[in-house]
Formats: sequence, C-alpha cells, structure tokens
Amino acid sequence: MRVNSYLFSLRDNEKIPLKQNIDEYFEKEVKPHVPEAFMDRSKDKIGYEINFTKYFYEHKLLRPLEEIKSDLLKLENETEGLLSEILRD
Repeated sequence: MRVNSYLFSLRDNEKIPLKQNIDEYFEKEVKPHVPEAFMDRSKDKIGYEINFTKYFYEHKLLRPLEEIKSDLLKLENETEGLLSEILRD
C-alpha cells in the first residue's frame, strides 16, 4: 500500500478572529478546501495581533523629483575631486 506523503508534510496555521469558535471556523473555512485537514489542538496559541502599520502609519508626501535631482547634483559637486585626492595619496 502506498501512502501519499504530501498528506504528512502539510503544515499550516490560521489566524482566527478572537471571538469566533475555532471548531466552527475550521468546518466553515478549512474543511471545504482541504477535506483531509485535521487540527492538533495541543498546539493552539491564543493571542492578539496589532497591525501597527494599519493603526499608526501616517503617510508623508514624497519630495518632488526636481528637488531630489537638485540635491543629488549638489552632493556630486561637493564630492567632485574627492576620489582623485584619495587615490593620489
């Protein structure tokens, strides 16, 4: 008898909403897609994830391209000749 090895190598986890029943979630969201799925309830972890980006991120407008280009050219002018000075010594 040959056993499909992929069944034993499947490992996955789900983030279930805190107030939702785990068994109901499993039957509704997992079983229809993976009928042979099972749960090892000894590995359950209860916690809460806070998405800091979602709640605390504040969008900052990017600088205009011309301003960036101007800064790059200014830096290039400041460092002009620096490499030849270093290599000369």
